[in-house]
Amino acid sequence: MASKKDNNTKSIKRPSFIVRLFRGQVISSDFFARHWLPVVITILVIMIYITTKYTCQTNMEKIASLERKLEIVTNEKARERSAFMGRIRETSMQHRVDSLHLNLKVQTQPPYKIPK
Repeated sequence: MASKKDNNTKSIKRPSFIVRLFRGQVISSDFFARHWLPVVITILVIMIYITTKYTCQTNMEKIASLERKLEIVTNEKARERSAFMGRIRETSMQHRVDSLHLNLKVQTQPPYKIPK
């Protein structure tokens, strides 16, 4: 009879750790009453960590978007500089041709194509 009782107690499962935690069997309210200051400090540190991480992520996204804008502006600057230098070269060449009286003009219309 005693062996049957021992088998019965062995077959009964203890509740899992998570179930006991939610029921308050692992950490009781007395624990929080005794250690209220470290609990509050721990919660504040966790909240500050989450806030800092969020701020860091948003700033990294802002930096990435500004880097993309900088690349676009740099490319536009190079294109505008190239166009400006081309206009300056054309103007300086036109002044030189005019000073030498060669009677050369800039062609305003494209050349005609002769059909075959």
